[in-house]
Amino acid sequence: MTTSPSEHGTPPGSTRDEPLRDLAVVGAGPAGLAAAVTAAGLGLDVTLLDAGERPGGQYYRHPAPGLRAARPQALHHHWHVFARLERRLRAHTTTGRLRHLPGHHVWTVLPEQPAETPQPAPAPVWRLHAVADERTGAGGPLPVTVRARTVLLATGAYERQLPFPGWTLPGVVGAGGAQAMLKSGLVLPGRRTVVAGSGPLLLAVAAALAAAGGTVPAVVEAAAYPSYAHRPAALLRNPGKLAEGAAHGAALLRHGVRLLTRHAVTAAHGTARVEAVTVERLDRDWRPLPGTARRIPCDALATGHGLVPQLELATALGCATLRTADGTPALDLDGEQRTSVPGVWSAGETGGIGGAELALAEGELAAYSVARALRGTRLPQRAAVLRGRRDRLRAFGEAMATVHRPGAGWTAWLDDDTHVCRCEEVPAGAIREAAGELGARDARTVKLLTRAGMGWCQGRMCGPAVACLAGEEPAPDRRPLSCPVPLGHLAALPGAGPPAQIPPPPGPPAPPDR
Repeated sequence: MTTSPSEHGTPPGSTRDEPLRDLAVVGAGPAGLAAAVTAAGLGLDVTLLDAGERPGGQYYRHPAPGLRAARPQALHHHWHVFARLERRLRAHTTTGRLRHLPGHHVWTVLPEQPAETPQPAPAPVWRLHAVADERTGAGGPLPVTVRARTVLLATGAYERQLPFPGWTLPGVVGAGGAQAMLKSGLVLPGRRTVVAGSGPLLLAVAAALAAAGGTVPAVVEAAAYPSYAHRPAALLRNPGKLAEGAAHGAALLRHGVRLLTRHAVTAAHGTARVEAVTVERLDRDWRPLPGTARRIPCDALATGHGLVPQLELATALGCATLRTADGTPALDLDGEQRTSVPGVWSAGETGGIGGAELALAEGELAAYSVARALRGTRLPQRAAVLRGRRDRLRAFGEAMATVHRPGAGWTAWLDDDTHVCRCEEVPAGAIREAAGELGARDARTVKLLTRAGMGWCQGRMCGPAVACLAGEEPAPDRRPLSCPVPLGHLAALPGAGPPAQIPPPPGPPAPPDR
């Protein structure tokens, strides 16, 4: 664990390595929790690192302790599953078998190799470098290094946003952001909130907002739910998903919420904040149909078009990816959740969006696989059950991705003045000019010409939209750092060494000899 600058004579920015662990798990959402407690139960020494202050990830968000929520379970599905995982987490933490490090942002994972090794090779030990929020020194957050024989990445996903005129107005939030506001802050984004975009999350968000006392004038879904009927096998194998959808639909009916399918919010209007939205009917390619526009008054808009796997740590390690049915990149995993990099496993949304139940199954299965790799034990019979559950839920995830894949015509929503990159305030017109008149044929070239994606979020918010306007599918995020890191942490990496000495500039030439 990191020490303060005064302890043991360590200077700011240095770390004292923890003892070598069997497994390091990154992310304490459903997948990471299931993996960590299962591995600890199998006798492995586990370290669980998570950026959040409390376990549960984005799915099992907790109200802030100061709010003293009497029934936090009322805002969650299957809260009893999380409660059981949390009890196991506490039990293994008490014995020392599992170390939980909340508030730790892992920014890179590197193989540990002897300095004399001439060529990179799969290493038996990994170093996970993290920034610890709660440990600060004179130069800011102090670094933490965790060493482990194996790594499991359960980094989850983030929301996909498709821009439209007015989407930067106050009161416009992500659909997942609205859900997070309710779960963690017990607040509504507004009194009248339109929920729009695409994907099953919209139904859950709208039902939760209405149940909490908010008014939801409409749920605006760009896809058509009858399209699920084209994949009957996936539906029949997952009756629980059908029941869950029916429950959300019944809740919307009970609260008088309109469901508009094959529609999209194509503009938001207001001055100090959003006051109304324009909704239009879409064709099969998601182009607005002329003459179908209507205006819906509201004071908040919760919008999102599904989720995108968060892959920065994995792609920096060189893990192979594949393209899912909705065009997003995800990790290419084998039957036991192993990545293409030896010693690295992954579980949950990193392998494609599929929900909490799938993440739980994959996390537990990955833990059994890690135990077998380290101890040589056989997989238990339960592993076969978990594989069957994973395959069944993955099939539904693929059907879901196919139905809700954004149509290419959504870019017709954008006028040239619409900001696509919010951080750098790059409008759609500049991106279209780069992809047209200036000859850019990929998002990277557009970025170089316009600065789109160079801001604080590093393209997480605008990346899919920029790629689409550039005429390509989104590429996997490849960045050496997964979050902002002080320069002192980089300098403290093993092998970084002192900065190179730059020779002074040459002086004036000496006078010629006479």
